[in-house]
Amino acid sequence: MGFGYKTSWIAVRDGAAAEVATALGLGQVVPMSWDEGTDRAYDQGVYVSAPVSGWVLAHGRDLGLDGDHADFLPRLADLSRALGEVCFFGTHRVSEYHAWALCRDGHVRRAYCIGDGQVHQFHGPVSEIEQALGVGTMPFPDDPGALGDSEWSAWWAAAPSEDHVMLVAGAWSLNPLDIHDVPDPGLYASARRVG
Repeated sequence: MGFGYKTSWIAVRDGAAAEVATALGLGQVVPMSWDEGTDRAYDQGVYVSAPVSGWVLAHGRDLGLDGDHADFLPRLADLSRALGEVCFFGTHRVSEYHAWALCRDGHVRRAYCIGDGQVHQFHGPVSEIEQALGVGTMPFPDDPGALGDSEWSAWWAAAPSEDHVMLVAGAWSLNPLDIHDVPDPGLYASARRVG
C-alpha cells in the first residue's frame, strides 16, 4: 500500500524510526507493518517507516506540520537540528493544498506552500526540479489587484498539482508511490506525547 495523496509526510535522510518518532513527539509507539501503519495513519496518528533506501518516512493526519501555518518553518528547522536533512511534503486535492520544503542542519533551504489559491510559503531559491517542472516558481503577488489577466494566467500556470508534489519528493528524497520493497516493521503512534 502506497501513500502520498491527501496526506503530509517527512523524509529523513539516514535516520532511524525511533529517532524520528522521538523528534516528532510521538507517544505510545508500537511496531507495525507498512500496510497496516499506512492505512491507520490516513485516519489518525502517524506511521514512521523503517529506513527505505536511506530514508525514514513519517506520514499521517497527526504529523503536526502544516505548510500554511505561521510556525511551520521554525518547527521544520527544529526537526532538522535534531535529525539532519529533513524534507516535508503535503498535498490535498480538495483545497488544492500542495507543499514541499527542504531543510538541512537546522536551516530551511527551500519551502513552498499553496492552498486555496494563495501562496503561504515562498522561502529560498527555486530548486532545479521546480524550474524543470515550471511549478512553485512564483510567490503570491504583493498587490494582487495590480495583476492583469495575462499575469494571473502565468501565476496560475506555475501552481502545482498533487502529481508535482510526488515528482519533487522523488527528486529530493523518495516518491512514496514508487516504493515497493519495504522493510518491516515501522512504528505507529495513535497520538502525540502530552507535556
